[in-house]
Amino acid sequence: MSTEKTLDLICLGRAAVDIYGEQIGSRLEDVNSFAKYLGGSSGNIAFGTARLGLKSAMLTRVGDEHMGRFVREELARAGVDTSHVITDKERLTGLVLLGIKDQETFPLIFYRKDCADMAVDSSDFSPEFIASSKALLITGTHLSTEQTLTTSKTALEYAKAHGTKCVLDIDYRPVLWGLTSLGDGETRFVSNESISKHLQSILPDFDLIVGTEEEIHIAGGSTDTITALKTIRSLTPATIVLKLGALGCTVLDDDIPSSESDFDVFTGVRVDVLNVLGAGDAFLSGFLRGWLRNETHQQSCTYANACGALVVSRHGCAPAIPSAEELDAYIARAESIPRPDLDNELNYLHRVTTQRKAIEWKDLCILAFDHRKQLFDMAREVGADPARISDLKRLLVKATEIGSQRIGSSQVGVLCDDTYGQAALNDVTGRDWWIGRPVEFPSSRPIELEGGRSIGSRLKNWPREHIVKCLVFYHPADQIDMRAQQERQVIELYNACCASGHELLLELIPPKDSEINDDIYINAMQRFYNLNVRPDWWKLPPQSKANWQRISDLIANRAPHCRGVVMLGLDAPAEELKKGFMDSAGFDICKGFAIGRTIFSEPSRKWLGGEYNDEQFINAIVENYLELVATWKLRNSQSS
Repeated sequence: MSTEKTLDLICLGRAAVDIYGEQIGSRLEDVNSFAKYLGGSSGNIAFGTARLGLKSAMLTRVGDEHMGRFVREELARAGVDTSHVITDKERLTGLVLLGIKDQETFPLIFYRKDCADMAVDSSDFSPEFIASSKALLITGTHLSTEQTLTTSKTALEYAKAHGTKCVLDIDYRPVLWGLTSLGDGETRFVSNESISKHLQSILPDFDLIVGTEEEIHIAGGSTDTITALKTIRSLTPATIVLKLGALGCTVLDDDIPSSESDFDVFTGVRVDVLNVLGAGDAFLSGFLRGWLRNETHQQSCTYANACGALVVSRHGCAPAIPSAEELDAYIARAESIPRPDLDNELNYLHRVTTQRKAIEWKDLCILAFDHRKQLFDMAREVGADPARISDLKRLLVKATEIGSQRIGSSQVGVLCDDTYGQAALNDVTGRDWWIGRPVEFPSSRPIELEGGRSIGSRLKNWPREHIVKCLVFYHPADQIDMRAQQERQVIELYNACCASGHELLLELIPPKDSEINDDIYINAMQRFYNLNVRPDWWKLPPQSKANWQRISDLIANRAPHCRGVVMLGLDAPAEELKKGFMDSAGFDICKGFAIGRTIFSEPSRKWLGGEYNDEQFINAIVENYLELVATWKLRNSQSS
């Protein structure tokens, strides 16, 4: 039987959830908040290799619950094939609690008693699936029980029968072999003759064996590294990759030298260590990027050492693994970056190539109803209780939902505040809509943020999918004090978004009575780029054709990973908006519109004043929204 190798790598083993303490320096007992990440060595490697451009698949089980769905979705988000992530209805997804006390102390507790991934079974995959991959990776934990050992051996048999390379990440955790107390997940080595013999019985099945010195010791049955390596070599001709921590690594294809001083060491990059947990998974992800593409050991180890260096400088494992673009950029100037976590360019690349939702937004029809002051004033004018604005915004969500079903291939979105629209935000979150949410005090100039100087604390409570929208009434010719205040706030907000992982939309509107021409938008955008503020989105008024070209060129030059520009309306009449749409035709940087008052002003006034009931209001909004969408589609047809 001949099966095409459509995959680079299948990872069989642990896929779990890491619950990381956020207070660095605290005992795990004292940690009071946690971050949730994908975890499990096999899951991390599948995730990491996919980030680095390999076609990876995960072979495991997860529970039929929220954490299992999280694991599946995180793997898929990175591009991992999850067709063989099996849902186990009898077991829960494994969890790990982890802390960072200091550079040597990383307490962790495994919650894996009868967990889903340890029930992975030979019936979960076929010979054809294993044969479809260039390599099969198995991690040591899945050699520790009769069930997982049998499953692993079946996968290895299929692999050997169909020319699939076999990789062992020794991944020795004594607690998972029953050698320590349940709470001692931190201990990395306990000598055990029985486990050494057990591992040695399966070592001959592998083409590549990877481990730390402690892991080589358990596999080789000796705490002397050379003796352990020679024992392994007597059992298998496999390539052995020995990880040497901060020193780098060595690769052994042939006879084992008589002394460690004879190792050909591929040195790593020295960085300040924050967190060693998961660095080995990142290392192996990098090594496999080269090994599976038949690159030299030198190049494979360069990838591996650089991946490990980046991850030890960051919080978490899977989320800290770099993208291919980021890794290559780091390698090009690694010697000049002792603190990768503080390097602006590297952190920018990590943010825009790994942290953002993997959706290509290109045809956005956004209903903007983040207005607060305007709706409050409207309610007062018609004698309505401003508390009704919250209900109005939920009706606007319903109208958008109805409209979304009738806009064809266009993408739906909303801009909504939490002052009156928290219930509306709750309604739309989790639907894969584009969701923007304002942070500025309405009409403030200089700009003030609703979260004040503690905006980061406010963002901590926001769902990650919410895009931070900030409107600045800004003009490059403003008085220096005004400009400095506004720029300081925007810089603080941008840094807060970088820390929280939220995308930022910066909306620029010239202040009233100011001189307006094409140059002010280009100059304002240029100014913020010079301040190292690179928003994920811009929101701008309609531009001339000439200025759309200038904006496109500027973004391509200064921030090529920018999501794009959405066009605002400023309560403009429909004909004016139509012209603005048409002027943007042919410029891909303009991703859509985010318009509100043109759509909702008159219907909202009638609903608040009692002239419209809920149904009439919704129908009027849908009609106005679809009319604007139709105009946008005319623009799209002109573009094509």
